Amino acid sequence: MSLKKQYLKSKPKCKVTFRLSSQAAKKAKDVHIVGDFNNWSKAAMPMKRLKDGAYVVTLDLDTGKEYQYRYLIDEDTWENDWDADKYVPSLFGGCENSVVIV
Repeated sequence: MSLKKQYLKSKPKCKVTFRLSSQAAKKAKDVHIVGDFNNWSKAAMPMKRLKDGAYVVTLDLDTGKEYQYRYLIDEDTWENDWDADKYVPSLFGGCENSVVIV
């Protein structure tokens, strides 16, 4: 997994590429990224499967903010981003959310 950030010079936005490794995806049929940027919708942002089995999506996020998120694998399994900027306790159950800081 990795986060790639590209800050735009023309506006206060950052293109963030989220990548879930094939190791973490474990032969998933589909993966969605779910977080503050899409009101935690489980269906709003499907990720694209790459040839190596990893999943990727790029989002334009407002700078100066922190966004909590997680990966939802096959509508059943939640996974954190191993390369997140930090982690915070989730309001649901004994787990943590990943955080990207832009």
